[in-house]
Amino acid sequence: MTLVAGSYEKFIWGFRLKTAGSLTLKPLFSYPSHLSTIKSVAVSGPVAVSGGADDSIKIYDLSSCSEVGSLMDQGAVTALSFYNPSSLSFPRNLLSGSDGGTVSIYDADPFVHLKTIKAHKKGINDLAIHPSGTVALSVGRDSSFAMLNLVRGRRSFFCRLDKEATILKYNLEGEKFFIVNEEKVSIHDSEDAKLVLEMENQKRILCIAPAT
Repeated sequence: MTLVAGSYEKFIWGFRLKTAGSLTLKPLFSYPSHLSTIKSVAVSGPVAVSGGADDSIKIYDLSSCSEVGSLMDQGAVTALSFYNPSSLSFPRNLLSGSDGGTVSIYDADPFVHLKTIKAHKKGINDLAIHPSGTVALSVGRDSSFAMLNLVRGRRSFFCRLDKEATILKYNLEGEKFFIVNEEKVSIHDSEDAKLVLEMENQKRILCIAPAT
């Protein structure tokens, strides 16, 4: 397993997680890849990307531990998410969210810009792509939630939230999605966005992942 992390100091780090015996991290690479703060990273198969406050997306080949290209986005890149069908070893699409509230759709092989959608009035906090690859969700600093039709390339639903949400995830099957709002996690049905369950934590939630 390969782990990739970005920092406020412009550095990107890659580690190989060894699971035989005790868990250990082996450093793979480390270098300043952006001109300013790294705000988001995403990994899928042999490729990784990072988004920075310098309005750029850097592309990395994990097999060679090297940077292989870059893309210019609509603003500071605050969220990144790959769509990778289970039948493919390489991701099909990349979505990026910007500080200007736009979502850009890229073909991931090769990396070519396809469409930009205005999803929010303020910056995007997180993105989630349905396992089917036809729909994506986003939450933004405008305390809102949006659904994006990736087939038609447009926003299909928009609503206000009680508070600003910072994290958004689908479960592995895509039947439900999770929204994190400070100490609260709300679980919704993907069919109609109906609230299924709410959970409270004692501290602010910084990350969340669906169980396998």
